[in-house]
Amino acid sequence: MPPLWARSLRGRVTLIATAVAALVLIPVGIAGCIVSRSLVTAGVYRDTRDTAERVASEMRAGGLPQGATIPVPNPSIDLIQIVGTDGRVLASSDAARNLPPLSDVRPTAESRVVNTTNCLPTECVHLSAVKAGMSEDSPIVYAGRSTPEVLASQTLEVIVFSQVAVLIALTAWATWLVTGRALRPVATMRAELDAVSAGDLSHRVTQPGGEDEVAMLAKAVNNTLARLERSALQQRQFASDASHELRTPIAGLRAQLESAQLYPEDTDVEALVDSALRDTDRLEAIITDLLLLARIGSRVDVAREPVDLAQLVRQELAVRSDKLPTRLELTEGVVVEGVRLQLARVLTNLLDNAQRHAETMVLVAVSREAGPAKGGTAVLAVENDGQEIREADRERIFERFTRLDAARSRDSGGTGLGLAIARDVAMAHRGSVRVEDRPGGARFVLRLPAI
Repeated sequence: MPPLWARSLRGRVTLIATAVAALVLIPVGIAGCIVSRSLVTAGVYRDTRDTAERVASEMRAGGLPQGATIPVPNPSIDLIQIVGTDGRVLASSDAARNLPPLSDVRPTAESRVVNTTNCLPTECVHLSAVKAGMSEDSPIVYAGRSTPEVLASQTLEVIVFSQVAVLIALTAWATWLVTGRALRPVATMRAELDAVSAGDLSHRVTQPGGEDEVAMLAKAVNNTLARLERSALQQRQFASDASHELRTPIAGLRAQLESAQLYPEDTDVEALVDSALRDTDRLEAIITDLLLLARIGSRVDVAREPVDLAQLVRQELAVRSDKLPTRLELTEGVVVEGVRLQLARVLTNLLDNAQRHAETMVLVAVSREAGPAKGGTAVLAVENDGQEIREADRERIFERFTRLDAARSRDSGGTGLGLAIARDVAMAHRGSVRVEDRPGGARFVLRLPAI
């Protein structure tokens, strides 16, 4: 099994960065050494060739008699000899006076200048050989110098690869530090997620600043925790609501049945059946609404489609028989993406609420507003000319089983879940539903992203 550091993301990233640095820097170091050696060698041969040709030119002009000491035109090229065809040294510089011939290489007619190296008993030299004349028996001028230290030893390679090794080590160290710093928020998130329990999903992970991948991950984790918390709250709310709201009609139904069982002679069977059916209908309506609330926003309802709100309003009103007239102000072409049945349920709930509280009329309006979405914001408003809703009650009425005093006195069989369903559907569709100001009545407005 690989060590712990190699199994961690930090270790793997550091290992990969180190390998990449080695694959890049080592060839660069090798190429640098080759190029440096080539440049130094070319410079040495250029100086030795120039010196040799200059001495050969002076010799052809008669300025260097045999046996004379050859002056050194370039101080760095101090080894100069003129060697005859028989191998005798005819003239030399002071530095080469007691040396044997520097080389036995002889230029040809095709190659008048030959660059070479030769190791003498005392040292190795880099030199150039040039024929002093055009004839076959012309002497050879040799000009050279001791091999430079950079070419004679491995010092250049040692320096370069020491630097390469240091750079690779620095790359590994810097990658380890940078990766550790970058992954520190991930470790913090992991510890914070370990502290989250199923009983308390209110905790959130720390979101670092910026818009990088780690910040986006933290944001996604928090969004997921928020959805999980909301789902858990819905489940607990469902259990609480079901136990609270179902208990009353079930108890009433049981009381009626027990009374009929105890006093069969005094029981009006037809009235009992009618009452039991009403209680059963109420139970069915409550259970249906509770199940819908439990499903909203889950993956049970993923079949979304474009929905034209004006067309949806007409279709819903066509199958209703309301006690009060409904006036329409519809803007065509206002389309949203959503679950048609859920949006229809929102419209139905808002219309039912408006019909229960209206005095003379209900207004349904569809329009489009400028908004952050590409197509703007779709607006569906349902108004009635009934009693105004106080500012303090405008949020409370969207809670489950909340009824205002006016609603209690005029409600005819509602479950108390209609507005809660409307809000949950709006939130599941990335929208909102709220109460807005309307003098002499109430105005409910649904806003959804338009397409």
